[in-house]
Amino acid sequence: MKSGVRRLIADGTVLPAHPLALHADRTLDRTHQRALTRYYIDAGSGGIAVGVHTTQFAIRDVGLYRPVLELAAETALHWTSRPLALVAGLAGPTQQAVAEAEMARGIGYHAGLLSLAAMTAASEDEIIAHCETVARAIPLVGFYLQPAVGGVVLSADFWRRFAGIDNVIAIKIAPFNRYRTLDVLRGVCAAGALDRIALYTGNDDHILLDLTLPFDLRDKGVTVRTHFRGGLLGHWSVWTASAIRQFERCKAARNQASIPADLLALDARVTDCNSAFFDVANNFHGCIAGCHEVLRRQGLMQGIWCLDPGEGLSPGQLQEIDRVTSEHADLSDDDFVAANLDRWLA
Repeated sequence: MKSGVRRLIADGTVLPAHPLALHADRTLDRTHQRALTRYYIDAGSGGIAVGVHTTQFAIRDVGLYRPVLELAAETALHWTSRPLALVAGLAGPTQQAVAEAEMARGIGYHAGLLSLAAMTAASEDEIIAHCETVARAIPLVGFYLQPAVGGVVLSADFWRRFAGIDNVIAIKIAPFNRYRTLDVLRGVCAAGALDRIALYTGNDDHILLDLTLPFDLRDKGVTVRTHFRGGLLGHWSVWTASAIRQFERCKAARNQASIPADLLALDARVTDCNSAFFDVANNFHGCIAGCHEVLRRQGLMQGIWCLDPGEGLSPGQLQEIDRVTSEHADLSDDDFVAANLDRWLA
């Protein structure tokens, strides 16, 4: 990994989870897919995560995994000269995950975000062995995915052992649960790896507080203070320019004697938006289509089609998106998108 990219990930940055732009016939819409990548780069993202849950795991079933990863990497290479962290989603049992890691590394990706959704029947010993094997193929970003969308519940001891794997560089913590979030932090702390492994929030229900507040951890009678350094979020696939401004405010507030009340209160407004985009009322069924709808309204997508025809907006979700886009219009980046859309689509 290039030193500039390694430093970028270690210091903490904004990594949007890249959606999948499709035509009405559910074939890849390369024009809008490329426009999305350009949007995230121009918004100021430190990189992108491609082939992840937001990109739809089903890309593997329809032969789109390599083309989508290649398109994002090629677009990034030709759109900017600044360092960008390219993170590839890795999924499936060990053989598949290793093959995807080797493919992603060959395309030019710097790290792999390892989904454990295929390991629901495995023991923690088996999952650790799986992670160790995949980490030999590419630097690894751990992924604690919430059970509602296929994640596996894991103990603090699992995360201690995972943090001991040499080629782990970061962990995306996204169980949408305070107790399980602390399990990861405790495990990394117990492994003595807080300086080596960057903690990234994926808790879309707690974004700004995760990025702002310090966490005090106790290990063997010693208090260790740590912070989330960045975020890798599906929520950040929309209104990204605004999200980056929020991230910079959070970063500036860390380690200060006091944190502005307005910044703390903003967390509730961001979470309210997420409740609509991610379809919390229907147990996240429409989480991908909800983000698509926001991007469609801005012109960054032609429609909200998902690879699975049964995956779309839930009843009432459209009205909730209408509500939050009206009530929190100042959190959008509509003007930024409107000013640049023609250039991104060119």
